[in-house]
Amino acid sequence: MSKNKPDDSSISICDILKDKTSEIVKKMECQLPLTMQQYSDLYTAYLHSFDDMFGTCYISQKEFFDKLNISQETLREFDKYLDSLSKSYQNWIDLNSKSGRIYVQTKLSMIKSYDQFIHIVMNSYAQYLAKFNEINNCKSEK
Repeated sequence: MSKNKPDDSSISICDILKDKTSEIVKKMECQLPLTMQQYSDLYTAYLHSFDDMFGTCYISQKEFFDKLNISQETLREFDKYLDSLSKSYQNWIDLNSKSGRIYVQTKLSMIKSYDQFIHIVMNSYAQYLAKFNEINNCKSEK
């Protein structure tokens, strides 16, 4: 029933399911770096576009705002306000990144625990099945 048997024409449903599942998982695994890079490139382009938009606004609006003769004190206070707002956003970004890292670490831990559980269950099942076959063979011989 296993692939190591001399008779290559004999296969099991377990071999088929395992092989096909492994093929699909490996294919998905190979595509993961490319997919992640594509999303990274897309997000980077989005951020650069956003940055460019403000750069363009700066050039076209500087002359307009300079003509308003806004006092230096008001501009300094506005700068302090935007600095505070910028720091809040940056803290939010750091917090979000840390949260994402903890989320992934938790999920990985859960998967590892689940994998260990499945191995224990499958080992127990294999032992149970072997014992069942042993008892069943003893009954057949009588």
